[in-house]
Amino acid sequence: MIIRAATAADWPALWDILRPVFRAGETYAVDRDIDESAARALWCDSPAATFVAEDAGRILGTYYLKTNHQGGARHVCNCGYVTDATATGRGVARAMCEHSLAAARAMGYRAMQFNLVLASNAAAVALWQKLGFQIVGTLPQVFDHPRLGLVDGHVMWKALS
Repeated sequence: MIIRAATAADWPALWDILRPVFRAGETYAVDRDIDESAARALWCDSPAATFVAEDAGRILGTYYLKTNHQGGARHVCNCGYVTDATATGRGVARAMCEHSLAAARAMGYRAMQFNLVLASNAAAVALWQKLGFQIVGTLPQVFDHPRLGLVDGHVMWKALS
């Protein structure tokens, strides 16, 4: 598996990965009916960088990296990761996160913050903790999950130095 910068030609494959995740509405605070152009702007146009995890020419996952806030907080970045459903359990999310930590350091960021990791997404919470992220706050009932109702969301943080 290689992780590389996303190109414009990757968009159809990225949309195929992102669309079902956004439509399910279970992990991202994105409108479930987001249209393709808005999703592309969110995932590819607004971030500082977007990457893909690829194996044998097939895109298995994607992540973006962006500045979390401006001004005095611009040294903290934020990432979002999505793995293709058919690649779950193959270490794609771990590889993308490890890549993102190195990319963020190379871009001069000093910390990474995840603003809303749902408590119901136990696999993600556990993985981020294994990779050194701490839960620095919990927002009670912040996300209206389509199956579980209101669930808590964690703010997770890791120093990059």
